[in-house]
Amino acid sequence: MRRGAYEIVAPISSGAMGAVYRARHLGSGNEVALKRMLESAGTRRFEIEARLLATLDHPRVVRVLDHFEEDGDHFLVMELVDGPSLAQVLSERGSPGLPVREAVDYTRQACEALAYVHEQHVIHRDVKPDNLILGREGVVLVDFGIAREPRAGADGTAAVGTPGFMAPEVIGGAVSPRSDVFGVAATLWTLLAGEPPRYGDSPALEVDAQLQAALRAGLELDPNRRTASAGAFAAAIGVRLPPSAGAPLAISVEEPAMPATLMEAVVRAAAGVFQAGSRLPRAARPLDGRAGVRGGLGAKRRGGAGHANRSGCRAGRRGRGERRGRGRSGLP
Repeated sequence: MRRGAYEIVAPISSGAMGAVYRARHLGSGNEVALKRMLESAGTRRFEIEARLLATLDHPRVVRVLDHFEEDGDHFLVMELVDGPSLAQVLSERGSPGLPVREAVDYTRQACEALAYVHEQHVIHRDVKPDNLILGREGVVLVDFGIAREPRAGADGTAAVGTPGFMAPEVIGGAVSPRSDVFGVAATLWTLLAGEPPRYGDSPALEVDAQLQAALRAGLELDPNRRTASAGAFAAAIGVRLPPSAGAPLAISVEEPAMPATLMEAVVRAAAGVFQAGSRLPRAARPLDGRAGVRGGLGAKRRGGAGHANRSGCRAGRRGRGERRGRGRSGLP
């Protein structure tokens, strides 16, 4: 099946707001990842994703090659990065979690990506193992479909995310880098425990006191008490971000427009709603009309296991091999 200048090869993943396909450029023959929005209600989010990704250039962050509209459908073209998501890694090798050193190193690489995007005034809002792809050169942060700029107006993207990984304050639109810190802390917890944390739980993992304290601070329900930046969280878990990943930020949350006690009550109420277990909408049909592949883009994890056969996607316009030669594995 053809879409624009691309031929659809195979589905990669499908979720509540978008589907990703492996595709081939008809002229060059190069394989790419082609993302198509599944619901018209998400069109604005798709356009925001294309605009934001076009400004990002980092070896740990997916990049966009092109975007286009055809027959009312919106498509985003990204470089294809073959590799499992961290959710799949956990599903295949977790017992129930991964070794501490491995989980911490994956988290360090995720923090490199977050420190960079925060420096560009972008908040991801859906940091989770499914959106961290383990490519040949390390972890890559993907799926910015619900990202937003911190100072965006009220008509920005909707407050959507994944329960267990989404910071409770996001439901009210009070996003900041601390919202992503919650997501990366929840991701580390999941990699260690084999399942996501429950809102308000105190760390009870078999890890050292420093790591327990870091998780506790990163998972604070009140954003004003939470670790302030990805760089600060990395330092708290005992790793240092390289200069190339961008200077760690310490951006404060805007002063809440309500008393702290009321803010905490709202946050805890939102956490209770999430904990009760919300359901995401069913994925719409794929391009060929057959049953969609569940999981991936915005889909909730099931029982700590990874989603089926997900490949990540990154985009780069030049010097891809040299630019991404900085990927590492193992603790420094």
